[in-house]
Formats: sequence, structure tokens, C-alpha cells
Amino acid sequence: MNLCEILSFSFVQRAILAGALIAAVCSILGVFLVLRRMSLIGDGLAHITFGSVAVVLLVGISPLYITLAALPLVILSSLAILHLTRSKKIQGDAAIGIVSSIGIAVGIVLASLSGGYNVDLFSYLFGNILTVNQTELFLSFIFFIIAVGCVIFFYPDLFAVTFDEELAQSMGIKTKRINVLLLILTAVAAVLAMKVTGVMLVTAMLILPPLAALQLSISFRMTIIVSAVFAILSVICGITVSFLLNLPAGGTIVIVNVILLLLIIGIKKIFPASR
Repeated sequence: MNLCEILSFSFVQRAILAGALIAAVCSILGVFLVLRRMSLIGDGLAHITFGSVAVVLLVGISPLYITLAALPLVILSSLAILHLTRSKKIQGDAAIGIVSSIGIAVGIVLASLSGGYNVDLFSYLFGNILTVNQTELFLSFIFFIIAVGCVIFFYPDLFAVTFDEELAQSMGIKTKRINVLLLILTAVAAVLAMKVTGVMLVTAMLILPPLAALQLSISFRMTIIVSAVFAILSVICGITVSFLLNLPAGGTIVIVNVILLLLIIGIKKIFPASR
């Protein structure tokens, strides 16, 4: 089976399109998170997503609406992380650990109550991008437009808060609003990305493409764009390779990201930038 035949399947087309949209958003948000040393928030929200999905499945909501039903719980959890962080009594990484621990614990307990790890929960835990439906594709497209629009509109504020939050606040920028916006967008991205790589690998989508782009000596705007390009290429290559070799798509996408990062680091060592 050649590449053209693979791309002729409608479910593959949906997978590539939805995966590219979500990967692009994750990589764009990831640049801000990595530079602010908040990249682990993706891992925390992934655990919360697992618990949210378990709640939704236990209630008996149709799998077609799991993503929509899980969104409010994950968004509220992201705001809880921000509140704990701003309380100055708990450090940011500890706040993430607390909320994510609650999320994974709730998920395990509810999975047990519902009769174990059923097929639906298993697919969200480890990802199954080839099963993306029309509703999830539509949500991915709408969220892509909203997220990119927010980044473009609030770019000066996001830029200032990313590099010096105290200075940004002294300049009159509403840093709390920007932090809330960034966390809400990340929460939604984490929920939608669970079909791409699974909740266990959401962090990779938020970290690896931005890290690869940050290795290059380019402007901040170009770093965001290149990060998105890397993420989209990893989805296309990952899905294609996984289909040809009968491998899990989510894990293959992450491995492609790792290879790309290592390749860029290796090239930089062989051909160091002139000073």
C-alpha cells in the first residue's frame, strides 16, 4: 500500500487534519510554557483529563460527547492550579502535583467502580487518533481558530509576561488575565490532544516541538511558527509511519518529535553557529 492509497481513506484524512490542528496549537502554547518553566502543567492537566474522562464514562455520556463533557472539569482544574500557585503558600510545581494527583486518583477509583479499564478509557489513556470523529475534528478546527486568534491578539502581553512578569505588571499589563487565558487554552489543548497521543503523552506535544524550535537562532515569532511546523510534520510523518508499520499512532508521533529534536541538536553540534 503506497502513500496515496493511505491518504485516500477518510479516517486517515480526519486523523491528519485534526492531529495537525491540535499539534500546532500545543506547540504554539508550549513555547510560552517552556520559556516560563511551566511545561509540566501539560502533564498535570493530562492526569486531570484522565480523571475527567473516567467521570464522564461512569456517568454514561455517549463517547461522541466525551471531549465536550470533560472540558469544564479540566478548565476548572487549570484555574485551581493557578489559584494555588498565586497563593504563595505552594510552589507552582507542587500545585501541579497536587491537582494532577487528585485527577489520576479519581480516575483510577472511578475506573474501578465502572468495572475496570474499558475500551473507551483505554483509548483515551494511550490515544487513538485514527478514531477521530467529525465532532472532534470540528472542535479541533474551532479551537485552532480561537487559540491562534488569542495568541495574535494578546501577543504583546504574552511576550511581556513570558520574559518578565513583574515588569509586565508594572507596565500595566493585566498579568492575571494573561495567565488565566494561557492556562485555559492549555487545558482545552490537553483535552483535545488526548485523542492524538493519549493523556500519557500530552506533555510531549507541549514540550518537544517548542524545544526543537528553540534550538534555532531565530526570532521569537519565528520560533512559534517553526514550532508549529515541526509539530504538524511530526503528526503527518507519525501517522504515515504508524499506518505502514502497524504501530500505535500516538507513540509514533512522539518518537518522530524526539528524533527531530535530537537531529537538530546533533546538527548544531556538528555545525555550531559562528560567533
